[in-house]
Amino acid sequence: MTLKILCLSNGHGEDAIASQILQELEKCPLPPDLAALPIVGEGQAYSTVAGLSIIGPRRKMPSGGFIYMDGKVLWRDVQGGLLRVIFAQLKALKYWISYETNLDHQVVILAVGDIVPLLFACFSGAPYVFLGTAKSEYIIQDETKQLPPKSLVQKFLLWSGSVYFPWERWLMSREKCRAVLTRDDLTAKILRKKFIRAYCVGNPMMDGVELDSTMQSMYDSGAYMPKMPDQLTITLLPGSRSPEAYANWEIIIQAVTGLLETFPQKKLLFLGAIAPNLDLEPFNTLLKSCYWRDEPEMKSYHQRSILQLPTDDFQPAFFSRKGSIYFPEKFISQNRNASMILNQQAFPEFVHQGDLAIAMAGTATEQFVGLGKPAIAIPGNGPQFTPAFVETQSRLLGISLIVVKHPREVPGVVKSLLENSEQRQLIAQNGIGRMGKSGAAQRIADFLIHLNWA
Repeated sequence: MTLKILCLSNGHGEDAIASQILQELEKCPLPPDLAALPIVGEGQAYSTVAGLSIIGPRRKMPSGGFIYMDGKVLWRDVQGGLLRVIFAQLKALKYWISYETNLDHQVVILAVGDIVPLLFACFSGAPYVFLGTAKSEYIIQDETKQLPPKSLVQKFLLWSGSVYFPWERWLMSREKCRAVLTRDDLTAKILRKKFIRAYCVGNPMMDGVELDSTMQSMYDSGAYMPKMPDQLTITLLPGSRSPEAYANWEIIIQAVTGLLETFPQKKLLFLGAIAPNLDLEPFNTLLKSCYWRDEPEMKSYHQRSILQLPTDDFQPAFFSRKGSIYFPEKFISQNRNASMILNQQAFPEFVHQGDLAIAMAGTATEQFVGLGKPAIAIPGNGPQFTPAFVETQSRLLGISLIVVKHPREVPGVVKSLLENSEQRQLIAQNGIGRMGKSGAAQRIADFLIHLNWA
C-alpha cells in the first residue's frame, strides 16, 4: 500500500519547516508520495520540494498569519475572505483524503504549527502527527520552577498544568493522533504526564541555519571572514514581514547609531540579514540619510581564488549557493570605524558570523540564540514584534534574549556583555539547550517513516 503524507501548515515559517522535513522524506529509499495544504499565505516555501503537489486554494491574508496578535487584524482577515478560504480548504481536504483512500492509499497527515493545522488534521478523519512549533513549556516554567505569570492566560496555563490549552491537549489525545512532536524535551515530558504520546526528536528550526561542510570548515579555520582582535560583529534581524520590517529597521539603526557613539575606537561590523521578499531600497535609503557611505559594487570571484582576493577586514566575501564568491551591498560609517553589509541570500552565514544580534524577528531570533549567542530585542509596533510577543519570546529563550525598551539602551547591554565572559558562557549553554542541535528534519522524517500508522 502506497504511503501518502499530506502536510498542513499555517504561515511562512511553518511552511519552511515543513518543506525541510518533506525534502528529507524524498531522500528515503522508498519515499512516500507527498502533498501539502498551506493554510495561511501562498506556500512559496514548498517550491523547494520537487515531487510535491499542492491541494486547496491559497490566499495571502492581511495578518500574514498573526491573527492571534490582534483582534482588529483578525477582523481584516475575515473581511479579506478568511472564512471563505477556510471552508474551501476544508472541503478540498476532505475530498483529497476520500479520493486517495478510494485508490487504496495509506493517507496520513503531518500538521505543522499551532491549533489551526491541528484542528484541520482532526477534522480530516485521517491518522495524524502534530509538530508543535509555536509553544514550549519554557514560556511558563523551566526545569526547576514555575515562572511568575504576567497575564490571566499564563495563570490559567499554570493552573491547567501545561503551556497547551485543555482543548489543544484534547485534540492531541484523540485516537487518530499517533504522536505529538515537541520542540524541546521539557514540553514532551509535561505532555506525557497528561497521557499524550509526545516525543522530542529535535527542533527543525535549527536546520535552517546549517552550513555546508565547505563553508563550515572555513568558519572553523578562520579563513572565511577574517576578524580583527578588537572587532565586534553584530547581526541585524529586522524581520521578514512588510511593512513591519522597514519600521523595525529604523529602530535598529537608532541602536546602531548609539553603538557608533559609544565605541568610537572599536572596529564594528554590522551584518543586515534582509529577507528575500523585501525591497532592499528602503534599507539603503535610511543608511544614506544617517550618513553611511555606500561602497562601489565589487565583482564576483570563483571559490578557488578566495585567498587571492583583493580584500581587507572590511570587505568580507560570501559564498553564493552556486559556489561563487560575491561582495554584497556595503556601507562605511562616517568615521570609518564601522562597516555595514546588507544581503538577502546569506542568512545562515550572517547568523554564524555574528557575535551578538539586534533582533526584531520571530524564528530568526530563535535560530540565532540556538547557536549559543546573545540577542538584544527591542519591541516594535507589530503586528508581530509587539511587547506581548517579545515577553513570550523572552520566556521561551530565557537569558539568551535581553529585552530593552528603547534603542538607546542597546550600547549599555553590549558593553556589559563584552565585560562579562561568565554571562556569555551561560548564554551559550542556555541557547543551545533550549533550541537543540541541527538535523531534526531528518530525524522527524525517519520517525514518520517508521511510525505504525495502522
